[in-house]
Amino acid sequence: MTSDAAPALEPGRQIHTYDELSPEQVQDVLDLLEAADRADGVHAVSEQGRLYLRNGRREGVRHFLLTVGPALYGYAQLEETDPVEAPAAELLVHPAHRGRGHGRALGTALLAASGKRLRVWAHGGRSAARHLAQVLGLTLFRELRQLRRPLSPLDLPEPVLPEGVTVRTFVPGQDDAAWLAVNAAAFAHHPEQGSLTQRDLDDRMAEPWFDPKGFFLAERDGRIVGFHWTKTHAEEQLGEVYVVGILPEAQGGGLGKALTAIGLRHLAAQTLPTAMLYVDADNTAAVRVYEGMGFTTHEVDLMYRAES
Repeated sequence: MTSDAAPALEPGRQIHTYDELSPEQVQDVLDLLEAADRADGVHAVSEQGRLYLRNGRREGVRHFLLTVGPALYGYAQLEETDPVEAPAAELLVHPAHRGRGHGRALGTALLAASGKRLRVWAHGGRSAARHLAQVLGLTLFRELRQLRRPLSPLDLPEPVLPEGVTVRTFVPGQDDAAWLAVNAAAFAHHPEQGSLTQRDLDDRMAEPWFDPKGFFLAERDGRIVGFHWTKTHAEEQLGEVYVVGILPEAQGGGLGKALTAIGLRHLAAQTLPTAMLYVDADNTAAVRVYEGMGFTTHEVDLMYRAES
């Protein structure tokens, strides 16, 4: 969520809602995202949101375009796919058109569309976004930290796997269903990661960054019990601990730490200077493990919600 919250009326402002955008509309939104990313130094819309934007109609996902005349000034996305959690949203306003109430208008439209049952991301936790959340009557309830550490020197001990566990790399088309089941079990408590579907996996495997050689599966007796999926951000020269998941019955034996180290070694071997990862601030056990592996907080994303 990036915007100023001034309530000034903009003549000619309109907000239209779509279940699917045309290719031309998608490109207009991507151009808007690029302008905001350059100005703010942080992505205003998450990877998941960008996939929803680019890859056609998705059940439960709506797009809000704020225009003034023919020009696109703002964009919001509302996702209503979780059967338990409130709908989740992201929004942004073009940097050249902030301070005119567009963010407030988009936020008000999202509240109306969700029946005032809403969660909204503020990536980077910028002050303007915090102020907009306050104006909209939203309260802070989630903090997602981005941690980073240098990959040279890596200075990590040799990974030690639990007894009977071996590690191999993911085979697309062969491991899909088994991995999705393990991911769902490992992240049953996590509203975004735990609900991934085959289409979500296919969308990610179609991305230029996908490399199965950086997708590690831990097995015991031929069954997947954990994984570490790495990601490379080529333009930023960043390696990412994209997601580490361990089956509940395999947790507590050091497998997560070993898989993390294996993935970091893979990223370091590509001569990437820095690694990053995301972790919820209230996941104190994971934060403690990552900090013990040399990670420190780089920036923070905040999520706000409407109290219905």
